Amino acid sequence: MDNNSIGKACYITTGKLDANQAVDGGAFPFFTCAQFPDSIDHYAFDDDVVLVAGNNAKGNFHVNRYIGKFNAYQRTYVLTAKPGVDIDYIFYALKLELKRLKEKAQGSQTKFLTMPILTEIPIEKTLYDEQVSISNVLSSLDKKIALNNKINAELESMAKLIYDYWFVQFDFPDANGKPYKSSGGKMVYNEELKREIPEGWGVVPLFSAMDVQYGYPFKTGEFTDEVTNKPVVRIRDILDNTISIYTTEMVDDKYKLLEGDLLIGMDGNFHMNFWDKNGAYLNQRCVRIRPKGDSFITNYQALFQLKPYITAREKNVSRTTVGHLSDKDLKDLKLLNPAGPNFEPQKTFRPLLEKVVLNRKENERLSALRDWLLPMLMNGQVTVEES
Repeated sequence: MDNNSIGKACYITTGKLDANQAVDGGAFPFFTCAQFPDSIDHYAFDDDVVLVAGNNAKGNFHVNRYIGKFNAYQRTYVLTAKPGVDIDYIFYALKLELKRLKEKAQGSQTKFLTMPILTEIPIEKTLYDEQVSISNVLSSLDKKIALNNKINAELESMAKLIYDYWFVQFDFPDANGKPYKSSGGKMVYNEELKREIPEGWGVVPLFSAMDVQYGYPFKTGEFTDEVTNKPVVRIRDILDNTISIYTTEMVDDKYKLLEGDLLIGMDGNFHMNFWDKNGAYLNQRCVRIRPKGDSFITNYQALFQLKPYITAREKNVSRTTVGHLSDKDLKDLKLLNPAGPNFEPQKTFRPLLEKVVLNRKENERLSALRDWLLPMLMNGQVTVEES
């Protein structure tokens, strides 16, 4: 390949729209400078492309790969490959350059990736067949990661469907394996909920039903980017299960997290997620929820019962106000307690959560392998042999 720069290897254009033209529920992806696309109701492109964010407050210029109909923000670059160039190879070459792009970005507040910077990014002179071989290795790892994500989404949907049948419609399996309410199971009126619930069930406070632990108030001066044996989970880490900071402080093990713990951020957007790593420590303004040993209540039940409440609180927060959950908010929360020897939801929900965590951990290993291989494949330290 003689095209030894992005500008020589690709045709480059940009979107034409303002970022505020996204439409909820639109039929087409709308790529802005955010990590993930919004949606929109009309398209301007129908192609096999790489998309590069042209600005980002922290200089993180996201790179996306897409085939099909889409639209784009005016500061998003749209790249198509010239003849003799593999578009997947371009995608991985650009991902390799993300840190360098960040260092070269212009602008003091919002960082900008200009067209000259983008077009001058160098890429290795590589024959087309070699480009395809390299991108095939890397894309096979990404495809497995995507498959695991799809499986996890289906498992989460399955868990929500089961929850709705059992805890909203009350058609959990009775002693004979039949749907309880539909088969005439006895319902009794509950004063706290102002509705009927199955006979024998109760309503219990969150703190009685689950093991709840607030995070530790780490001193910010003790935080370090260097890896120690005390990784810290902050609110920003909850959604994507990442570790971004470490500490050297002595911390009680009651703040240590286990796989499958339900985490809630008490400020901002009230992030909720299941944690998939052992050994990290929880920071202040975060809460960890874990089933008690003798409880019939599961983390999935806690998640789905808490979500509407958390979502309602989030909607009541204005765009200029930071939302907060208080200790009183959590202590006022009540959960249905499906007490009874014939119905043990843990036996159904626990394997679903364990599979989700297992897939996430596999994705972490695959991502680490891909990121390790990427620079060595691109600079020729590692070569791909034909099978």
